Amino acid sequence: MLVKVALLLLFFTVTIGIGLKFHQKSASVSSFVLAGRSVGPWLTAFAYGTSYFSAVVFVGYAGQFGWRFGLSSVWIGLGNALIGSLLAWVVLARRTRVMTHHLGSATMPDFFGLRYDSKGLKIGSSIITFIFLVPYTASLYNGLSRLFSMAFGVDFTLCIIAMAVLTAIYVIAGGYMATAVNDFVQGIIMLGGIIAVIAAMLNSHGGFTASLLRLAEVSDPAVSAAPGVFASFFGPAPIDLLGVVLLTSVGTWGLPQMVQKFYAIRSEKSILTGTVISTAFALVISGGCYFLGGFGRLFGDRIDVATNGFDSVIPAMLSGFPDILVGIVVLLVLSASISTLSALVMASASTFTLDFLKGNFVKNMSEKTQLFVIRSLVAVFILISAVIAMVQYKGSVSFIAQLMGVSWGALAGAFLAPFLFGLYWKRATRPAVWANFAFATGLMLLNIFFRSSFPPILQSPINAGAFAMLAGFVIVPLVSFLTPAPSKAQVERCFSGYNGQEASSFKK
Repeated sequence: MLVKVALLLLFFTVTIGIGLKFHQKSASVSSFVLAGRSVGPWLTAFAYGTSYFSAVVFVGYAGQFGWRFGLSSVWIGLGNALIGSLLAWVVLARRTRVMTHHLGSATMPDFFGLRYDSKGLKIGSSIITFIFLVPYTASLYNGLSRLFSMAFGVDFTLCIIAMAVLTAIYVIAGGYMATAVNDFVQGIIMLGGIIAVIAAMLNSHGGFTASLLRLAEVSDPAVSAAPGVFASFFGPAPIDLLGVVLLTSVGTWGLPQMVQKFYAIRSEKSILTGTVISTAFALVISGGCYFLGGFGRLFGDRIDVATNGFDSVIPAMLSGFPDILVGIVVLLVLSASISTLSALVMASASTFTLDFLKGNFVKNMSEKTQLFVIRSLVAVFILISAVIAMVQYKGSVSFIAQLMGVSWGALAGAFLAPFLFGLYWKRATRPAVWANFAFATGLMLLNIFFRSSFPPILQSPINAGAFAMLAGFVIVPLVSFLTPAPSKAQVERCFSGYNGQEASSFKK
């Protein structure tokens, strides 16, 4: 216990110290929200990766889908690395950085408002961002609480308070730059932690080959009658597996807290370096998480999924490990969760202030006031998510993965297609974006309240989210062709940045 507490205290000290160090460098809205658009490749890549993977992935998704799909759940990790990281950087990074800088956009709702010349889209997308980021934020606490309870035997409420206070201090103090540097430190902890945990897990069952042979002997007639299905290439439910791969890999392209990382990167050269780093990070972290979860059924004697849910799988697997390793795991998940939490609250607070309050409810908001409001809302959003997490936990409202599925489905479904077409296609229209917003958010809200009425394959919020996301690639071009084209002047104003001074300076 002394070792675990010492590791935690060291982590808290370093994290808060970094936040205080960058306090003086976050005195303007641009520096607080985007670090002056001058962040290098290593920090951007780690910020992207650590915002991507949290306790939701390590505890919720790895536990649930490792148990359901066995070793084939590693496909999710590969999809996250190759589609959610590599392809996302190749397709989005440069055009996002150049166009947002050209338009003077600091958030995704601001991009929609400027790109499609619509104040309504800016306000509507800011409301969607706020509403659907909250359940995702709340889900982070619950994943972490499972491990804290296992490692320290402390009350769930104490875990929430500690995580909330720590995040609030360093984000409010140091802004984006403090979160980026902390993300780098936390990413190093995550890399070391996942490698150590996988090695210990395999060693406890005689190594990789022995573990694989034992997994092939596991059967569950309720899932599949096929022998060795949990050690097979595609597992017992390949269609459901594909839905998870799509939502968690392509879905990141439309998440505000992920895309916003590209707004701040320094140069085109940084993008090339960042692409390699981010992809490698995702391969190790996401691939490692699902690889670990894929062997969950070897610990079936410790796990009662029917009683405790899928979120208990990973903590039960780790419960027999040495104290020092448990301490490292707690730091791993704490790092992953806090880095994601900081990205979420930064996105929520900046969006709500700059896109919803400023110019609509407060006409003349000075920069000093904007900065004060953003910092205040960081604290408010952390508090709201903490309260929801407590209510969810005590009321057993939903599994972690279901909360995340609803959030990702609504946000990625609403934003991905309009954002991607906005970067690449001049013919995309304002009504098409509204149609896509309405379809995606409507579908996910209906899935929450009328899930049993959906077709069986879409009753899962994850599959419904993947469907909403893919449907956008039909809705946006179809409605765009059926509605009047945007003005040529507006389109040229947006796309001229790709060949103008912004693009030239960005290459240097």
